[in-house]
Amino acid sequence: METIRLLVVDDHALFRRALANLLGNEPGFEVVAEAGDGAEAVRKAQALRPDLILMDIHMPGTDGLEATRQIVSALPATRVVILTVSEEDKDLFEAIRSGAHGYLLKTVEPEGLCALLRGVFRGEAPLSPATAAKILKQFARREANAPATVAGDDLTAREKEVLAYVASGFTNKEIGSTLGLSEKTVKNYLSHAFEKLSVSRRAQAAVLFAKEYGVRLDPAGALDPPLSPGAEAREQGFAHRVTRRSVG
Repeated sequence: METIRLLVVDDHALFRRALANLLGNEPGFEVVAEAGDGAEAVRKAQALRPDLILMDIHMPGTDGLEATRQIVSALPATRVVILTVSEEDKDLFEAIRSGAHGYLLKTVEPEGLCALLRGVFRGEAPLSPATAAKILKQFARREANAPATVAGDDLTAREKEVLAYVASGFTNKEIGSTLGLSEKTVKNYLSHAFEKLSVSRRAQAAVLFAKEYGVRLDPAGALDPPLSPGAEAREQGFAHRVTRRSVG
């Protein structure tokens, strides 16, 4: 297994060091540096060229969104995943527009975090299920009667269905299992949908789809698709657990 080189960025030193310690002890991860604000993150990213950066949003000086924009522009091979307490949809949308490959809440379980970060290098986009579901419900209510915008007019019913599950945090394998499709077929549907939506990343497609369509594609007929398997277990006490495990 190839080692993923990480830069951990957070202005809270105790949380940052505990997180770095936790990830550094996980197989397949190497924490190459820490940073306490966005400006320091940009400098260290340019010097060390990590594979992946875990980025907080609200920090003094240069915040995580501006740092993400600068890093993605200068280092396109480096992935940035937002790890934050913010459940605000404006922060999520701005993070994706800034080039982030994923958006996670600090309530994610440590074990779930490691799996989600590994998934980034398989083309998956880590989105906290609770955040995705909340935003989807808001858009479903707000835009239930709104016509679809031009960007997604050509999507087929199956492509919309697959995107609805992506927006709720499902992996390709989980989507295939739920819909009775092979993982390769799911990837093909997503590839065609990405082209039609003019996006290149899973997270961008999920957010754009949620914003434009709301959620009405659950095979059971509900307004919202279910959360990804294991979502509830991943939503509890990450900040508390990571500190306790690392310093206790």
